[in-house]
Formats: sequence, C-alpha cells, structure tokens
Amino acid sequence: MRTVDIIAKKRNGLELSQVEITYLIQGYASGEIPDYQMSAWAMAVYCRGMTAAETAYLTKAMVESGQTLDLSAIPGIKVDKHSTGGVGDKTTAVLAPLVAAAGVPVAKMSGRGLGHTGGTLDKLEAIPGFQVGLDMARFIDQVKRIGVAVAGQTLDLAPADKRLYALRDVTATVESVPLIASSVMSKKIASGADAIVLDVKVGEGAFVKTVDQAFELAQTMVSIGASLERDTVALITDMNQPLGRAVGNALEVEEAVQTLKGGGPPDLRELCLKLGGQMLLLAGAAASENEAEALLLRTLGEGSALGKLRELIEAQGGDPEVIADFSRLPRAAEQVSVAAPQSGFVSAIKTENIGRAAALLGAGRQVKDDTIDPAVGLLVSRKIGERVEAGESLVILHVNSRAHLAEAQDLVRDAFAIGGAPSRVPPMFYGRVTGKGVERFGEQGKQI
Repeated sequence: MRTVDIIAKKRNGLELSQVEITYLIQGYASGEIPDYQMSAWAMAVYCRGMTAAETAYLTKAMVESGQTLDLSAIPGIKVDKHSTGGVGDKTTAVLAPLVAAAGVPVAKMSGRGLGHTGGTLDKLEAIPGFQVGLDMARFIDQVKRIGVAVAGQTLDLAPADKRLYALRDVTATVESVPLIASSVMSKKIASGADAIVLDVKVGEGAFVKTVDQAFELAQTMVSIGASLERDTVALITDMNQPLGRAVGNALEVEEAVQTLKGGGPPDLRELCLKLGGQMLLLAGAAASENEAEALLLRTLGEGSALGKLRELIEAQGGDPEVIADFSRLPRAAEQVSVAAPQSGFVSAIKTENIGRAAALLGAGRQVKDDTIDPAVGLLVSRKIGERVEAGESLVILHVNSRAHLAEAQDLVRDAFAIGGAPSRVPPMFYGRVTGKGVERFGEQGKQI
C-alpha cells in the first residue's frame, strides 16, 4: 500500500476503505508519513469530502492512535458534553455541578481557549488555587466520591488528531465538516464517554456561520457516535451575540456562580437547562424533557447545584469562598466604557470582534503558549434588541494593561450596529439532531 495512491484515490473522489484510512493515520502518527503527503490528503478531503463510513473509519483510527480513558470504575452512564466554541460560553462551569447535583456523574476533560474563543480550564483556573492537572487515579476517585471532576487532558488521547489539527491550521483545510467532526468525536470517545451531548454553535461568533452548515456538522457527528456505539445528541444553538454578558475568565466564573444561585443571564440559564436535560435523558436519570428540566430546576432552587460547585472547587484545591465573595476572584485595575455613538436599538453584534477584544486585553491567547490574565475581559451592557442612548455604555472593558486598549476599543465600536427600531432577537435554538433524525425549530422553539 502506498500513501500516494491513497491521496490520488481521494483526489479523484473515490471512497477510501477502512484499511486505507487506518494505514494513513497510523503512518502519520508514527512519523512514517510526512506532513507534505498528509497535507495533500487533507486538501483532497477538503475538496472531495468523505462518506459517513469514511468519516467513522477516520474517527476510529484517530481514537486508536493513542490511549483511551477507562471510566468503567465510575457507576452509571457517563455523559460528556462538548461545545464547538463561542464567546462567553461558560456552560461547563454551570453544567458540571448542575448535572452532578441531579445524580449523574460528570467526568469532564476540558480544553483551553485559543483565538477569539475561551477555554473551560482557563476560566476555572481564575478561581484562586484551582488545580486542573489531575492524574487519572485522582480524577476517577473524585468523580466516584463527589460525582464531578473537571480536568485537563493528561493522557495521550487521539495524538493523530493533534498532529492533523495543527497541520490543517496552516494548510487552509480547517473548514471541512468530516475533518471537524472526526476531530471532535475522536477526543470525546477517547475520553471514555458512554454518551455525548453536543452544543453546535452557529453564527457570527462561531466557527460555523450558517444554520445549514451547523446541521450538516451535527448530523455527521451524531452519525459517527452511532457507528461507534455512542448515543449522541446535538443541539444547534445561537452564537450571533455573546452568551450571557461576561467575556473573560474571572468575570465568567462570577456569571456562572450567579446562574447556579438561581439568577444569571436568561440565555445562559436556558441553554444550561436544555443541555443538562439532554444529559439526564441520555443517562437514564429522567424519562422526559419536562422531567429532566424539573429535576435541574429543583437542584437550583434547593441550592444543591451551588453546593456541588463548592465541593468541586474544594476537591480541586480552589478557594470555595469565591462563591459568596466575588472580591476574592482576580480583579482588573480599571474599567473603561465604550459608549454608543447614537441612540437606537442594537440590531447586530460582530461577536467575533468581542472575543478578539477580550483576547487583546489578555483574557485569551493568540498562540498556545500565551499567558492568560484571569482578571481582564469585558461586560456587554447592551445585546441585540435592547435600547441604548447616545453616550451610554455598550461594553465595559476590564483592563490591567493599556498596551492594546485602543485596538480593543476599536473592535468593540465596530462590533455594534444600531438601528432606529427594535430588531428581532436571534432564537437560542435552531434544532436538534439525534439518532432518530433531525428536528428544525422555529423562532418560538416549535418543530417545523
């Protein structure tokens, strides 16, 4: 078998066999197949696509390129959740304790932010003392003991995917549905999940810009899950404006805590209840969506979800008193308001601009070795459909350094469109994909 023949076969639009794909991935992971040949193959996939079977073979080969996490010592069905990334997305910080408080074990491997999107580990590390570097024995023991752990990836999970992702990033082959889907699902399956809930973001601040593309990606990932015997559900959710109002690590922790206290932004609360409900259904902890949501609301009302967050923070070395006293979280030296140039209603937000502005202030990283400042970020004062008067705040920047302040302010100013009449607020949910099929929702959340 020759690599050049596999490249040519895909270039010509033909379907690759499982043997051919496994050969390619194993060879690349071992270093026997060079970057230039893998780049050619990735471009052939970008141009020609892959069948559902090919995508499943690719995912399986990437899972088998490294170690897999065995969660069988943890009782019950382990349900993982993955977001395709957005701005202000602090759902894991809410969902992990919320779902665990409802009796479903949450063994969560999370990542760090890069570019305009944030990372769960960076957010949790804004809590003084919080440790994300758990070894596997401690990770599993903690889930068995308190029902929840959130940690960084310490095993060599799906190493072929890591190499291929880095290659795609510099060869203009990132925007390929089968390559995105296999990348996401290989990591989720290698992390030991029995079932998977996917939050597929779509819109201006998401990687996927159109609803049709989001459904295509969701269907591909759900199909991969089914082929590898993982019950998988995907919700297609909006990212045409930041989720909640806080963007930045300590600021997002505060917003997550407020949500677990029963408050928080309505959009964040609604999203967490829906995602959490899907997790409970897959785990067999509820018989219907209404029952699942009622159970989650009870954990919020009784304070058990907030108590579970305290347990999580204590177990991983953090300061649990931040729950009651937000001043114990890192705080920026100054706040700078970006004012509206005219009166009217916010009609649109360039959400990626908001994420980029936060990253420039130090809340994110442009390359993986950049240092995060947990204190900085921004609070969005006005969202789509809301009234603003000329001179009133659109965004409040939380700043420790003025080195990139002017550039961040320009990004924020450019992000907001203001019109004379109220604009339609984008729906939170566009649909759901399960093993049974596709549901598309209208603006009011009803199936159409």
